Amino acid sequence: MSGTPATTDTPIVRALDDVVGAGAPVVSVAPVRLDAAGRARPLDVRVSAPVTGQDLPVLLFSHGNGWSHDGYAPLTSFWASRGFVVVQPTHLDSRRDGIGFDHPGFGQVWTERRADLVRILDQLDVIERAVPGLARRVDRDRVVAAGHSWGAQTVQMLLGARVLDSSGKVGQDYADRRVRAGVLLAGTGIGGEELHPFAQEHFPFMNPSFTELTTPTLVVAGDHDQSKMSSRGPDWFADAYTHGPGATDLLTLLGAEHSLGGIPNWEAAETTDENPERVAALQRLTTAYLRSALDPSDTGWARATAAVAESGAILARIDSKLRTGSAQEIGASSLTM
Repeated sequence: MSGTPATTDTPIVRALDDVVGAGAPVVSVAPVRLDAAGRARPLDVRVSAPVTGQDLPVLLFSHGNGWSHDGYAPLTSFWASRGFVVVQPTHLDSRRDGIGFDHPGFGQVWTERRADLVRILDQLDVIERAVPGLARRVDRDRVVAAGHSWGAQTVQMLLGARVLDSSGKVGQDYADRRVRAGVLLAGTGIGGEELHPFAQEHFPFMNPSFTELTTPTLVVAGDHDQSKMSSRGPDWFADAYTHGPGATDLLTLLGAEHSLGGIPNWEAAETTDENPERVAALQRLTTAYLRSALDPSDTGWARATAAVAESGAILARIDSKLRTGSAQEIGASSLTM
């Protein structure tokens, strides 16, 4: 696309490389089939891990609508190279499974998505056996989760967010306390009257309550992300930060649309805002956040926010509820309203 940086060798990316360090070679295995009694389709996952290292944390990743465990390599491969065991399920809404909006079982896919992530946590022994050399290298007490778009909604359930019913009553608690932190990438916000009729009909989960989201969370939003599901502007994608007590940090990517620069895949048709520099910064910022969330003594996230403030590139803004005067900005204002 016009205006896309020709390289990721830019001041902000180099500064963030100093924070997260060099990566290790990665081994990735798919499909790994997990037990999923009663599921409409078999549950297959991809497992990616560094070939070296001990006490590796687990990172669950939930894809956006229609994708599969073969997507999102720009993020998942990077996370694995920086020390995470990344597990990606193929959810039932994947295009390869054919369960679309008109399928009679589509209305339950949103709860099955969450169940997929729980099944992974319940079968980490299978995960370890599936990847050569991974046995006894996984720290099962350090689990984080991330998701994009519908995947962000799936992950926020594990982090504590709930869904309001048609009367406004708070629904079932789907939180899983094994998940210690999360990243919500372009996750949709509060429903209400601004939700378009199609979304109201097909996506009952698009009426969340973030009050119960208490797990440490980084929210990522693009300031040019205009959804067709809501009449709200790009600020809709920051609702988890605005209303969730555990969502203490907001990363706004300037100029980014829903693909956040191209995270679903390299050259994906869904990418309308291709920007390798943006993706490179997101890779490193999310890595720094998750490492620090798992280890209070880790200063990576603080150093990363400082790098954003000092880099001089027009790329991102970081806000935090944990700091007074917290906006760390690179040449821009907050989300476009």
